[in-house]
Amino acid sequence: MGFFDFIADLPHYQDHTAPVPRMNKRYEALIAPFADEIDGARVLDLASHDGRWCYAFAGAGAVSVVGIEGRQEMVDKFPDFPDADLRDKIELRVGDLFEGMEAAIKNGETYDVVGVFGILYHVMDHFRLFQLVRKLQPKLVIVDSEFMMRPAPMMMLKTERTSNVLNAIPQFEGQERAIKAVPSFKAMDHIAEALGYKTEWVDWDARAKNDRRGVSDYYREKDMRRGTCALRPMTS
Repeated sequence: MGFFDFIADLPHYQDHTAPVPRMNKRYEALIAPFADEIDGARVLDLASHDGRWCYAFAGAGAVSVVGIEGRQEMVDKFPDFPDADLRDKIELRVGDLFEGMEAAIKNGETYDVVGVFGILYHVMDHFRLFQLVRKLQPKLVIVDSEFMMRPAPMMMLKTERTSNVLNAIPQFEGQERAIKAVPSFKAMDHIAEALGYKTEWVDWDARAKNDRRGVSDYYREKDMRRGTCALRPMTS
């Protein structure tokens, strides 16, 4: 049994390849190791898609979860999630994630935990993103992203179609291809250090080789590989 077993019954996951094993294995790396810090926490989830990670944070004991998602059509899928008590802990806001964070800061909102899942390789302003996150005063930031497998702290510029709901939203009206930058692992370390965070990388290689169905992107050997890390404020 895994947390995300239920998505096999959700209509909008029917066309996905092996969604249950993938999401359950990701849950084991993105949520389970941090269960003690999530329990009782106020959580912000950036680029929250259909609310699945908001739902996971709520299931792990968060007292409240706010998600910011750029596409209304993704938020409209959230009522399909089965547990009404968990859904009641969650507020999904539709809009640009930078504007959403700026509005939250202006409103005096703070969060104990911030989730940055699957968004770093769809934006250009990585340092600005984490500057805004820092102003929300989290004790823990969990990052899951594609990273360039280069030894230097670098960004690789790419473009992608905005018509794909898994890609960046348009950066101006009518834009068909958005510009983005994929950071290297070392770039993530440098950004975190510059903002006063220490970085702890999740060891995906600890998973047995015969138990990696659905998560092959965490084991690529060239170009880009997905990875997960936790950022916590450095203590003086």
